[in-house]
Amino acid sequence: MKRFAAFVTGAAMIATQPVFAQMGAPGERTPTMPAVAGPLAAKYKADADRIVQAAMADDEGYADLAYLTDHIGKRVSGSPQLNTAVEWGAELMKKAGLQNVQIQPVMVPHWVRGNESATITFKGEAGEITKPLHMLGLGMSVGTPKEGITAPVVFVHDFAELDALADSAVKGKIVVFNPGWHGYGVGSMYRTGGPSRAAAKGAAAVLVRSATGLAMQIPHTGTLRYDEKQPKVPSAAISVEDALLIERLAKEGPVTVHLQMDAHMEADVKAGNVIGEIVGSEHPEQVVVLGGHIDSWDVGQGAQDDGSGIMATFEAVSLLHKLGLKPKRTIRIVFWVNEENGGAGGRAYREWIGDKIGNQVAAIEMDGGAEKPLGIGYGGFGGPRRPAPPAPGAAVAPAAGRGAGFDVSSLSADEKQSFVYLQDIVSLLGSIGTDSVSPGGGGSDIGPITADGVPALSPHTVGDHYFDWHHTEADTLDKVDPDSFKKNTAMLSVVAYVLADMDGKLAGRKSTFRE
Repeated sequence: MKRFAAFVTGAAMIATQPVFAQMGAPGERTPTMPAVAGPLAAKYKADADRIVQAAMADDEGYADLAYLTDHIGKRVSGSPQLNTAVEWGAELMKKAGLQNVQIQPVMVPHWVRGNESATITFKGEAGEITKPLHMLGLGMSVGTPKEGITAPVVFVHDFAELDALADSAVKGKIVVFNPGWHGYGVGSMYRTGGPSRAAAKGAAAVLVRSATGLAMQIPHTGTLRYDEKQPKVPSAAISVEDALLIERLAKEGPVTVHLQMDAHMEADVKAGNVIGEIVGSEHPEQVVVLGGHIDSWDVGQGAQDDGSGIMATFEAVSLLHKLGLKPKRTIRIVFWVNEENGGAGGRAYREWIGDKIGNQVAAIEMDGGAEKPLGIGYGGFGGPRRPAPPAPGAAVAPAAGRGAGFDVSSLSADEKQSFVYLQDIVSLLGSIGTDSVSPGGGGSDIGPITADGVPALSPHTVGDHYFDWHHTEADTLDKVDPDSFKKNTAMLSVVAYVLADMDGKLAGRKSTFRE
């Protein structure tokens, strides 16, 4: 997963003044609205009960996830494993009986990690230290010269400390960022924007503390974004422990790092979005789309990020077909490609939709792991989950939680009604504990269409461990709890079915899309 921003300023809680609970990842404030049963619950109770019962008894979705992770494995864009997964995904949809199964061709970047290593050397009054660092090159990084780079370290906590340094204090050195843990939005900001900020001052390379709160010597990769106006410098993530070690040693005396990275770009490779449908019985041109991204990073198995997302959404749609439920509108499942280091799949899907964007009734993306679900998130209300890097000299504020800035005064009548609809729908899910609605939902794959006003949704989970595992070697099948996976599947299936069959529609807002 890479975080995105397709957002609007302000939104609000509905006029019925629901009770708010504070849920979400540790340190984040996430307002949630409780279920309120209404006419949709009365109409769809029998169908929803059947869906939930089938989902909680289903083992096929998790078995498919096991095959994807154990037998295909990591599937970074440009790799043979990704194209194997794409072909497998299409066959899976065909075997499930879905209609209009196709692979939409998409050209994706091909970044290759190669061999890499980093070693720290320290000489001080207390003695000498030489040890390898736990590191992972950042996605899309350039490599070092073949012999590597050996240079003194400049340690900073944040951009403000970097900006305060003279260019001469940074030139030719390796900048190490350790902003601490203030949520993924802040952590990933240093990963994506730190290399070019340091390069602007003449840095030779950059090391960034991994964007996680878990200290277990596990480095986290993720994409960076070079400013084309600045030199491209080799950049890698290091473990929390190693970042803290460098911080301590830098207070005692000079620290030197040797960094070697073979990372490089190769020619783009043809891959594709995998698409299948249950065609609507009355309004086939109107579409509720749901899915996740089929690519992963080149470490681990891509289990939570985002194997769990594509398999839970797929099984949600497959169950509807198995149960013979055919909604009025079309339900479309998409496995988007190249979410992690380019977003080519989401953009290609938007181009494919073209001027029929008005027929996209709702878009649901699952890209936050299959942890215990609490309910559904709706709309890009509040700030983005990964803010833009601040301008030089500007302070960095801790990231706000999902739904931060949720303003009661700014909802339109249609948005208020949309929350009423969703509170009604999730009342059908009380038996599995997913009967809440929260402001804030979406994802980077659906960002290009939700920016054009398509209503955005995504599961809201407890978020206890997702950022501990994703983008690491530890993102493996064992991190996905089967019961939580089934509950996510059940919730997605019920929500997608009712949205595709009910008479009303959710409201969306046009917004500014920024990957």
